[in-house]
Amino acid sequence: MRGAGGLPLLITLVIQAMVAMALLTLPVMAPVVGQALAVSPALVGVYVAVTYAGAMAASLMGGDLVRRIGAIRVSQWGLVLCACGLLLCAVPWLPVMALGAVLIGLGYGPITPASSHVLARTTPMHRMSLVFSIKQTGVPVGSMLAGAIVPPLLLDWSWQASLGAVALVCLLCAVLAQPLRRAMDADRNATHPVHLGSLVRPIRLVLAHRSLRTMALCSFMLSMVQLSLTTYLVTYLNQELAIGLVAAGLALSVAQMGGIGGRIVWGYVADRGLGASRTLMLLAALMVISALATASITRETPQTGLLLILLVFGASAIGWNGVYLAEVARRAPEGMASVATGGTLAFTFLGVVIGPPLFGLLATVFGTYRAGFLALMGVSCVCGLLLYRLRRETAA
Repeated sequence: MRGAGGLPLLITLVIQAMVAMALLTLPVMAPVVGQALAVSPALVGVYVAVTYAGAMAASLMGGDLVRRIGAIRVSQWGLVLCACGLLLCAVPWLPVMALGAVLIGLGYGPITPASSHVLARTTPMHRMSLVFSIKQTGVPVGSMLAGAIVPPLLLDWSWQASLGAVALVCLLCAVLAQPLRRAMDADRNATHPVHLGSLVRPIRLVLAHRSLRTMALCSFMLSMVQLSLTTYLVTYLNQELAIGLVAAGLALSVAQMGGIGGRIVWGYVADRGLGASRTLMLLAALMVISALATASITRETPQTGLLLILLVFGASAIGWNGVYLAEVARRAPEGMASVATGGTLAFTFLGVVIGPPLFGLLATVFGTYRAGFLALMGVSCVCGLLLYRLRRETAA
């Protein structure tokens, strides 16, 4: 099916955008929800950890689920679970909201293994980084939509109604994907087994290959940077720099726009000769600089300068995923792209589970979100050093 045209890319891009918007909707409205429930907005880090804990388990099962029921069907169920989770998060009681976070994670987790399965079958090898990077722009596109649409909704509707509106769009997207299922899921095998062993097999596959192990470890650290940025940026700008909620949401959208452009540019650069490892090293260096610059922002920082910093931060911290996923798919055994992707994503999601709560803890202990951004600078530096070491060992 290689060279099947742009339809598989378009489908996977739209679905990726919707589940990303679903996951980031609550963090964007964290100051409002925190005030309504009389809790600290910093608890949004716990929400992100819970969602990605669910996503971690779902991603490990994703490869076998794709082979059994098909990538489109898995994606449809993911959208439905995200919608149900959003509706539960609209209930103003923390235990029910926690259950909603779990469902959103379970819906989000298998989407990337499913899309990797589709794209690995339909994309020529020499275009893998670019195509996977374009598909991964769905994550910042969805987050940008959350940052641009949700705050204005909050001005006219309640936060519960705003969550309901996003849930409705997720359900609509699941319905619209149905006509495409027959063609896209033609390779499914209804007898393929799905059991608890499915949680272990992807991890074993990753650990058995040195390059996959290294990529997984780097994604663990890079995901800490990415999700801490997207989770806390609005709250940081609103509470520490006294920037209005709508303006802070638009600033998040600027960072996401940087991620969108970055994913396409880095995919092109990696395919055209720089290579995945050197491209990721460059991105780690940009994250170090951007995290330090973000921590140095003050109320006197010109708006243009602030947005430029966030644009670069977004291009690097949100722009790395496509190059990484394409490299995983390239190095995976034949027909095992979804399983390898699920295995490495378990490490990616583990970074997300640990990163935002740790960021929130540092902000609480030191009384400022700047401490969290300085920690992200350190994590990015360690990642860059590991990538440099890997490159030297490979060249030796």
